[in-house]
Amino acid sequence: MSPTESTYATTTAANAVRIERLLPGPIERVWAYLTDGELRRQWLASGEMELVVGAPFELVWRNDELSDPPGRRPDGFASEHSMQSRITAVDPPHRLSFAWGNGEVSFELEPRGGQVLLAVSHRGISDHANLLKIGAGWHGHLDVLGARLRGTAPEPFWDRWTRLHAEYTQRLGPA
Repeated sequence: MSPTESTYATTTAANAVRIERLLPGPIERVWAYLTDGELRRQWLASGEMELVVGAPFELVWRNDELSDPPGRRPDGFASEHSMQSRITAVDPPHRLSFAWGNGEVSFELEPRGGQVLLAVSHRGISDHANLLKIGAGWHGHLDVLGARLRGTAPEPFWDRWTRLHAEYTQRLGPA
């Protein structure tokens, strides 16, 4: 998929990005891909979560497993990464928020006919270099989610992320 202006994450503050995707519905199916650890593993990170505010959980990324082939992993990225988190808000199937390091990620879902508008907001990003990585990351991960929901094969994840990181650097300025 060649990105269009509307598919890019936008900065909503110096330390925050927001990105939207119109995805095949129904809303309950998209919600399952956000909350079910096995489905989420197919586009983002594994990890079982109890949908209760305050509940702890762990996310485990294995981005090499998101596409076949995975593409060339950039230097400095491990084959696996994990993060401890906790649920901060839940309103099935419309809203899910959880801690992300010192920040927070929120998913908002809105039915649009047979499709679902998914908005991802990531707040509390530590610095501009991470904002560029995170913008490219959400963009790439949501591209994989869209492919999974459409039943198509995603582009090699790491090759896509590398191109997107360069595009975000061009759009938002170097780190």
